[in-house]
Amino acid sequence: MATSPAPGEGPVRPVSVSLHEGTIAALTARTGMRGVSAYVESRIQRQLERDRLRELIEDAEAEHGPADQTAVDAKRAILRGAAA
Repeated sequence: MATSPAPGEGPVRPVSVSLHEGTIAALTARTGMRGVSAYVESRIQRQLERDRLRELIEDAEAEHGPADQTAVDAKRAILRGAAA
């Protein structure tokens, strides 16, 4: 049985979405008309990754309890290049 392609894989096909005029204007100002699809695709992929990460965190917290906020803050500081 074939599996569905992962985000960012498989053939490209058109879809229709409804956006506010102001959103469209800001989007095309940033990307130009030819860059809209690539921009939207990359942002949707990023959001899907963030959604999945949130789900993984929720699963881990359900199994192990919430993360220690002091440890989280220390790791965040390292990721941002600050001293822990």
